[in-house]
Amino acid sequence: MEIQLTAKQLNITPALREYVQQKMGKTQKYFDHIVWGQAFLFVEKRSHKAEMIVHAPGQTFRALATAADLYSAIDLASDKIDAQLKKHKERIKNRHKSETSGTMVEAASVARTSFAVSRQSVSPMTPEQAAAELDGSERLFLVYLDKDTDQIHILYRREDESLGIIHPVRKIKR
Repeated sequence: MEIQLTAKQLNITPALREYVQQKMGKTQKYFDHIVWGQAFLFVEKRSHKAEMIVHAPGQTFRALATAADLYSAIDLASDKIDAQLKKHKERIKNRHKSETSGTMVEAASVARTSFAVSRQSVSPMTPEQAAAELDGSERLFLVYLDKDTDQIHILYRREDESLGIIHPVRKIKR
């Protein structure tokens, strides 16, 4: 990463240049594609200020810090940039995680649900005839066409061994 260092009202020593490059070099651990960085160091009255700008494709991060000495200001600005980069990386992770997790949950719910499909012919008969046929078999239910109403009904065996009939009714849409 290329780093431009600019100072106003102070001299840039090799130690200061090395310190700024070390601090701004830490930004590489968050993103490999950081293009370049800028550091502005200046003194106003008794306070030292450091402004750091990091340019990445499609995104620019900026931090300004003020402290009693120059090295503390550089530390504070570096910490602020690191926090911004970390937050941005978490946002990217969460955005991608939610997209994939939604499809994974949907696929898992489809995979867990399985149905046993049985085909049964529907014969016209009375409820008494359907009960006699169900008693003669080991099935739990019988679907039949009621002779009187000409509708499909379901005769089923209840837990107490009595029989029940389900009359399907269409729900009226409002």
